[in-house]
Amino acid sequence: MVAGKQFEVRLKRASRKVQGSRFKKNLREPASAADSLLTLCSDPKPRTSNLPLGASGASGFTLLELLIVMVVIAILAAIAVPSYIRNVQRAKEAVLKEDLRVLRTAIDSYTVDKQQAPQSLDDLVSSGYLREIPNDPITNQKDWITGSSGMLTSIDQTDSGGIDDVHAGAQKTALDGSSYNTW
Repeated sequence: MVAGKQFEVRLKRASRKVQGSRFKKNLREPASAADSLLTLCSDPKPRTSNLPLGASGASGFTLLELLIVMVVIAILAAIAVPSYIRNVQRAKEAVLKEDLRVLRTAIDSYTVDKQQAPQSLDDLVSSGYLREIPNDPITNQKDWITGSSGMLTSIDQTDSGGIDDVHAGAQKTALDGSSYNTW
């Protein structure tokens, strides 16, 4: 019983709102409070909007907008990735050149100090000229090619063994067109 009275009070309030609202001219005189609530809920005149045709007024992105953004990102990535790969390759080549310089300097120092050339790169580590044999940055392995020219392997020219040069073990071509194993 109390719930029914509360409903009637709400309907009367709604009918007062309808009578004072912009819908007043479109409404016939309500016969009851229920009619006024029905009239309030169903607007006989469709509303017009300032939104463009097809826009519902909901915020968000359309599928077309998302696809355009994805295409732009893909184009930017296609431009940036080759440049990144080239820069990484250039950095690896710089590390390779520095490693070769360090190895050759260690071989020369060993030869002068011990008065004979090292027999292997491991001799440079065991004698303290290098902490460890570095990895070839191109192949990521310790596959250095050692060579002996047979020219000056010892100070007194009595020893004919040992190494006096080192080259990279990679068979690939550098950015400048030369082969890594000729460096």
